[in-house]
Amino acid sequence: MFFAGLVHTNENKFVLVRKNMNNSQKNFKSPPKKYQPSGLSILYEDRDILVVDKISGLLTIATDRIKENTAHYLLNNYVKKGVDKSKNRVYIVHRLDRDTSGVLVFAKSETAKSYLQNEWKNFSKKYYAVVIGTLDEKEGIISSYLVENKMHKMYSTKDSKKGKLAKTGYKVLKENTKYSFLEIDLLTGRKNQIRVHFADKGCPVAGDNLYGIKDRYIKRLTLHAGFITITHPHTKEKMTFEAKVPAYFGSFVKI
Repeated sequence: MFFAGLVHTNENKFVLVRKNMNNSQKNFKSPPKKYQPSGLSILYEDRDILVVDKISGLLTIATDRIKENTAHYLLNNYVKKGVDKSKNRVYIVHRLDRDTSGVLVFAKSETAKSYLQNEWKNFSKKYYAVVIGTLDEKEGIISSYLVENKMHKMYSTKDSKKGKLAKTGYKVLKENTKYSFLEIDLLTGRKNQIRVHFADKGCPVAGDNLYGIKDRYIKRLTLHAGFITITHPHTKEKMTFEAKVPAYFGSFVKI
């Protein structure tokens, strides 16, 4: 069986995706469990895509200083099944910040990568976050133009000539006197936009040491990519992948 669980489709049901796959997809076999990388849970895999749940603290791709402890590096080893000369590899479609957990989609060919990236703006992405404080408006859309400074930190501006438009939809699901638990619709995909937007509102994401308040008692950034809906690059079927909200978030607000 090629899938790693049930996938939610546009029919609003959890179904076995293989019923809509062609014979080449049905015959696909994922690598043995011994090759599965730590820090990444395989949510779904076939010949065209690989979808994982990334832990907080793991980079998506390499930096100048960190080359191997990344999702991209680990998944390349996974699809190669330990054979260095294997031509199997994964391709970057999008990124999650190192300290953000949740659904991360990789392509397994240049063709699949190009299709997914070209369609990415049309796909739905839903995040969850715990922010410090309470928002006056319990549901809304935050808009600004984001600019990156020389220190690679993002900030908002009202000048459309300086920055790129960023829009973040949100809804407060639960709150108490100290924290709020939010459902967030990522309407654009700018760097750090969720973190910047809620910091702008005076309610930074809990655990955000860059845009928020440093607190040694908060163990991680409380931002999680919970759902992504894509169109499969081969079958053109709509598929939604879910990564459950980490239990740690419930230590701030009862979820």
